[in-house]
Amino acid sequence: MRELVEVIAKALVENPDEVVVTERKEGRNTVIELHVAPSDMGKVIGKQGRIAKSIRAVVKAASSKDNSRVDVEIIE
Repeated sequence: MRELVEVIAKALVENPDEVVVTERKEGRNTVIELHVAPSDMGKVIGKQGRIAKSIRAVVKAASSKDNSRVDVEIIE
């Protein structure tokens, strides 16, 4: 899942070198943290959070076939 979030984020931002994606396990849950440059934060979140919701929906759909729960957090 980490690679999926990284590919999506790098396609959206102007500074793909500054995209950092980390993954940590919390029991059965996995949390994916997305760090981008401050100037690219708006591009990743989108108007009214639409792009962020879309990223989360894609990751949720991809993780459903593994029967695992994956949360995506966008961190400044």
